[in-house]
Amino acid sequence: MGKIRAFTMPKWGIEMTEGTVAEWKFAEGDSFSRGDLICLIETDKITNEVEAEYDAKVRRIVIEGGGEAEPVGALLAVFDDGSASDEEIEAFVANFKPAQGGVAEGREKKKEAKPKEAAIEGEGAKPKAITIDTNRPISPEAKKLAEAEGVDIADIEGSGRGGRITFQDVQQALRGPASRSYKGTTVLPEEGDVFASPLARRIAAIHGIDLGAVEGTGARGRISKKDVLARMPDETAPAAMGAPFKAVANEPDIQPFDKIRKVVARRLTAAKQDIPHFYLRISVNADALLAVRKTANMVLGVKASVNDYIVMASARALARHRDVNVQLHGEEIHSFPHADVAVAVASPKGLVTPIVRQADRMRIDQIASATRGLIDKALEGRLGYEEMDGGTFTVSNLGMFGIDNFDAIINPPQGAILAVGAAQRRLVEGEGVDAVFATMIPMTLSVDHRAIDGAAGAQFLQTLKALIEDPEQLFG
Repeated sequence: MGKIRAFTMPKWGIEMTEGTVAEWKFAEGDSFSRGDLICLIETDKITNEVEAEYDAKVRRIVIEGGGEAEPVGALLAVFDDGSASDEEIEAFVANFKPAQGGVAEGREKKKEAKPKEAAIEGEGAKPKAITIDTNRPISPEAKKLAEAEGVDIADIEGSGRGGRITFQDVQQALRGPASRSYKGTTVLPEEGDVFASPLARRIAAIHGIDLGAVEGTGARGRISKKDVLARMPDETAPAAMGAPFKAVANEPDIQPFDKIRKVVARRLTAAKQDIPHFYLRISVNADALLAVRKTANMVLGVKASVNDYIVMASARALARHRDVNVQLHGEEIHSFPHADVAVAVASPKGLVTPIVRQADRMRIDQIASATRGLIDKALEGRLGYEEMDGGTFTVSNLGMFGIDNFDAIINPPQGAILAVGAAQRRLVEGEGVDAVFATMIPMTLSVDHRAIDGAAGAQFLQTLKALIEDPEQLFG
């Protein structure tokens, strides 16, 4: 027997119980080397890149990309050194058991404990076991299942190498015909009726599409969202000139929460309900900062943004005000000597807050490089767990969208978040003259009153204002 390895759902962090395979980078039959990117796995907080720890070949992908969440320890794929037979791989998959004590093991035990459901009214009882004598190529486990379930393999088209009938082919044959209709309305098919993704089922049910008539293009004939959408009539084409207007169904485009949006929604709801927010507002003259930024970018050869300077100034102010540079854990306040500043980023998968570690010790070119790298990763969905975990403070800037000012929700367990609005030219009191125009940036500090007092928050803002209005201090 060749060296067969199970690739199971990994565990990142104590709270992780399940994950979703977002995308496979290799197909069945492909070989990979140590360090290659195997797949992307989406958890509650992040999408993680999984790299190979050894050289191997992909023999079986058990869980396709883009499906439902799988528990930690669940079998996702089978790798080997290329020497195992197809029968050995089939047997390995059929006999695989999750590691003892794992989440997947607990779910398997629950499945085994469930009594078999009674036959649906109008359907026949389970066929008797049969003996299959055939010259067709079929895996041992597939043959065993077909004999136990009384499946006639004559009509099964094998999807394995050389037309070999696999365990999954027999399972597909057992699922039978597709969706049922009642009074002209297609209902969401049962899981066992057709081999389709959950999203494909939902779209089919909404638009009255019979999944039995849809040909799946996914792995082993699985029906995907793309297959269902291809069967929908084109109702968006413009009507011919002079033709009477005909209303069409204004159906919503339903997009279920992905993992990141789920956890963001849950955490922000809890934060707004449980954290006693109060707000401190201030306006900062940014003219000197803009002038220094222009010169520094030319001298240092970097493209530091105004937000990079705000992150830098916030970090320096936090280092001076450790009573604001805190996290709240239960009834304990954790104060930190260095500032780990999170930057709010609107990624395609929702709001994420990657962290610039020890930003108070970094130069402006280092902060610019760090934030640019984190933003690029966020937009590409490649942030790692270590880049999202923790943080002592957050900067959320919507000024680039023309937002005058706003109140941000604190990102627990942090004690405060700074909301930055758009820079505006305003008439302000000048020195020795009546008034002058200045570039003013409005800022709102949201504070957790359980951990930070009003006076402490106000003193922090005074220091932040002084650093921005006299930015030479940032280079000292």
